[in-house]
Amino acid sequence: MHYRTLKLSTLAAAIAATGIAQAALADGFIEDSKASLGLRNFYINQDNRNGSAAPSKQEEWGQGFLLNYASGFTQGTVGFGVDALGLLGVRLDSGKGKQYNPDSSNLGGIVFPTDSDGRAVDDFASLGLTAKAKVSQTELRYGTLQPKLPVVTYNDGRLLPQTFSGGQVTSSEFKDLTFVAGQLEHMKGRNSSYSDQGLSIAGANAGGKSQFAQYSNKFYYGGADYRINEDTTVQYYYGNLKDFYKQHFLGLQHNWDVGVGTLKSDLRYFHSSSDGRNGSHDPFYSTTGYYGSGVTRGEVDNQAFSGLFTYNLQGHSFGIGHQSLSGDSDFPFINDGDGASSYLITDSQIGKFQHAGERTWLARYGYDFAALGVPGLNFQTVYLRGDSIDTAYGKQTEWERDISLGYTIQDGPLKNLGVAWKNASLRSGLPAASTPGSASQRDQDENRLIVSYSIPLL
Repeated sequence: MHYRTLKLSTLAAAIAATGIAQAALADGFIEDSKASLGLRNFYINQDNRNGSAAPSKQEEWGQGFLLNYASGFTQGTVGFGVDALGLLGVRLDSGKGKQYNPDSSNLGGIVFPTDSDGRAVDDFASLGLTAKAKVSQTELRYGTLQPKLPVVTYNDGRLLPQTFSGGQVTSSEFKDLTFVAGQLEHMKGRNSSYSDQGLSIAGANAGGKSQFAQYSNKFYYGGADYRINEDTTVQYYYGNLKDFYKQHFLGLQHNWDVGVGTLKSDLRYFHSSSDGRNGSHDPFYSTTGYYGSGVTRGEVDNQAFSGLFTYNLQGHSFGIGHQSLSGDSDFPFINDGDGASSYLITDSQIGKFQHAGERTWLARYGYDFAALGVPGLNFQTVYLRGDSIDTAYGKQTEWERDISLGYTIQDGPLKNLGVAWKNASLRSGLPAASTPGSASQRDQDENRLIVSYSIPLL
């Protein structure tokens, strides 16, 4: 009886596999498939100018391979497809003195994961799969995701990108209106091959795998973008990291022709409050870097308002912006301590300027050398200064200056080969070492050199 049942199960599996194969070969699935291999050679060095934590200087160099495949959709009322993202990072240079992590709870260095001896691993890899279905102008995706939304943004600032896992629905059924909703459950850090990390915020994860680290597997989000006209877009989004915080976002982008140039306005407002165990003052969900009385210490309470105005004229771009944070806490966003991005106008190469009470002014300048007949060559610099940072030892300040220069070959046998250099310096009045109930920031100088190339496969 068992043998017969096994034969029937095998036959059923074969029939199902045949059906899947036929669907996969349907027009659209293969014909509309795209695949590319991205090559990224990434070098970084960080010079920590103060503090006693080792190492004072970090330096790592690696070669990354990013295989990206996206199928088309099968024919029919409901179209099905699948995407795949294969990531491989190979260490070219990173000695123990350049990456050493004596604390085994730490997730890794600035580029590579750390082995049990505190050294950078030789290589690390991961494979992310995403199933997708489409009905009319509505698409459902489940699996590996790389969201780029106001309430959650993946980080791509190292050798390999950060990824999340979960489900997301995107709908554009109505003209000029796009809805997005989803739930994230896990993430994979940019210096990790583990895709089952929970979700957390700064200070609550103790820098990695400590027994005191706290994570959530539920981040709910949703929102909409409405294009009022060709020059104006408004946004609303909501995010909720269970047991940590709830966040509302309002945004407005507007382009206005002024003279022979264009003025772009970007206004953003966030309102963040505690959720679940964070609001109940559970000591395991409290965080460092959050301020206020003994009652509110560790509890998310933040409002962030910012405006960035950029004038573009004949290859030049001139920008000025201001950001104001109020409330008893830092600005919260998903951050497991191994590299993360926030949707703030002050999210920079080193710092984020998201501390409690912080007021930040920024000025930026960029130039596209296509205006001089050199397409593909771009320059940008930005200076940020934040003050009024609330700390247990009084108001503090910080500043950062970033410079980037990049060139992408436009034609010939090396078309799409890009070279970029990024340099940054940050100086802060915050201490170099963290103490309970206070933020920390080491003064840093940093250089990145990136060589990238994309090879189309399909």
